[in-house]
Amino acid sequence: MFVLTQEKYQAPWWQRVFLAIKKQQQDVMGFLAANKIEYEECDIAANEANRKWMRENVPEESRPATGNPLPPQIFNEEKYCGNYEAFFDAREDNAVYAFLGLTAPPGSKEAEAQAKKAQQ
Repeated sequence: MFVLTQEKYQAPWWQRVFLAIKKQQQDVMGFLAANKIEYEECDIAANEANRKWMRENVPEESRPATGNPLPPQIFNEEKYCGNYEAFFDAREDNAVYAFLGLTAPPGSKEAEAQAKKAQQ
């Protein structure tokens, strides 16, 4: 009896990081598009000015201990909102509009939660 198997391909570490970043970017942009929130994607890989701007505008307390901040980093105009982990947490808490510095649309879970909080 023979069992034919295929060894799992283990991608290099940099490729796994790239794919994780790409997935996070798609997650953020997919959420924004699905909720009809206008946004502009700024590519830092192909545009040195964008990369420099991002690195200069991520607050010190939000930077990694070593190296530079990695995308996606989310801004509302000049105001820093946060990184993917902060976005994910806000989404889990139904607080993305507040995270983005936007008013939640009427009837949304976030707007209802804000109304309840205001009544208390």
